[in-house]
Amino acid sequence: MGRPSPLYFASRLSDFYNTRIYLKREDLNHTGAHKINNTVGQILIAKRLDKSRIIAETGAGQHGVATATVCALMGMKCIVYMGQTDIKRQSPNVLRMKMLGAEVVPVTSGNKTLKDATNEAIRDWISNPIDTHYIIGSVVGPHPYPDLVARLQSVISEEMKFQVKEVSGKDDPDYIIACVGGGSNAIGSFYHYLDNEQVKLIAVEAGGKGIESGETAATMATGRPGVIHGSKTMLMQTDDGQITEPYSISAGLDYPGIGPVHSYLHKIKRVVFDNVNDDEALEAAFRLTRLEGIVPALESAHALAWLGKHQFRKNDVVIVTISGRGDKDMDTYNKYMGEIVSRRLR
Repeated sequence: MGRPSPLYFASRLSDFYNTRIYLKREDLNHTGAHKINNTVGQILIAKRLDKSRIIAETGAGQHGVATATVCALMGMKCIVYMGQTDIKRQSPNVLRMKMLGAEVVPVTSGNKTLKDATNEAIRDWISNPIDTHYIIGSVVGPHPYPDLVARLQSVISEEMKFQVKEVSGKDDPDYIIACVGGGSNAIGSFYHYLDNEQVKLIAVEAGGKGIESGETAATMATGRPGVIHGSKTMLMQTDDGQITEPYSISAGLDYPGIGPVHSYLHKIKRVVFDNVNDDEALEAAFRLTRLEGIVPALESAHALAWLGKHQFRKNDVVIVTISGRGDKDMDTYNKYMGEIVSRRLR
């Protein structure tokens, strides 16, 4: 995978926000995101279970690429379900999956995004229980997946534990900030700090066009308890209990629920949940690119955008998890480049 991923001091971004900002560079992993942490673990489980066929769902395409990668390594058949909307806006990752030998199945139900791809993957899984292992991409779904994926992603915070001292001189960070859709990179970033209440944990959801607009994926802000994909958690739904279609400019955060572990952490007030809108995420992405030469995934840009919503102390150690790289999002960035640069980043 290329682990450990660096904990990188972003000096120019730190000057901009007048604090000490470190980036956990999951974008530098093989395949370009944190998703490989989970797929390597699960493909070994699938081999141990003597499965011969692997299925997965994907939104932004990063989990699909990571699954296709480990299947190529192990010589196993791979089928990836992906919403037709996401296939169009994440075309580079679709091509990578196909090059790796995966079959990419377009999903045309619902709003043709991550929720719908997950629906189809679960239908496949329960129809083919003998030879098929479902590599779920986030801390969602039926037990044991939320716990399994969290443990496999916990390598992120496991590395932070020794890296923080090396790069900052402090034993622990003051803040850890991560984007959250289903929540795999977030729980991985928080895992080894959950019992250390001196460390403030911040999960940033996709506000879309605003939580009052009806076009959002901010589950904690707009949802209530419900059941989705085999687990009870916070869920965007109507008064009748029908799932509300989510929206985000970011394909990987475009999910109407959230991992049940995050609902629990919200309930006990261990993690602060907030949201940023599309424009704020875009501006944060262009700012990181211009100041540090790092193009983040749109998902990660939501975590970066929260930096502008809080007043940090000058000596705070603030870690932002860069969950993936932005080459998959270049079509979207290109669409907004002129507008964002002229408006905020002169």
